[in-house]
Amino acid sequence: MRTTVTLDPDVERMLREAMHRSRSGFKETLNASIRVGLSQKTTQAVSRPFVIQARPLGLRAGLDPAGFNRLADDLEVEAVLAKARSWVAQ
Repeated sequence: MRTTVTLDPDVERMLREAMHRSRSGFKETLNASIRVGLSQKTTQAVSRPFVIQARPLGLRAGLDPAGFNRLADDLEVEAVLAKARSWVAQ
């Protein structure tokens, strides 16, 4: 396949250096470079997933677990009253 490609200056420099090292022509060096680049797997697929190491913290001293239920009940009552007020206002 014949095509026209615009190379960035840094890519052109790397390609010319590879041509000089391998003592091959532009076409051969470009094809070899593209083959190597396209055949490599991405590093994201190889990397390990992030895992969080959890540990039990417990409750701070002075906190009553039953108090959480009272707080939830108070908040629920306030939400019901607010909804009732909005119905009356309509």
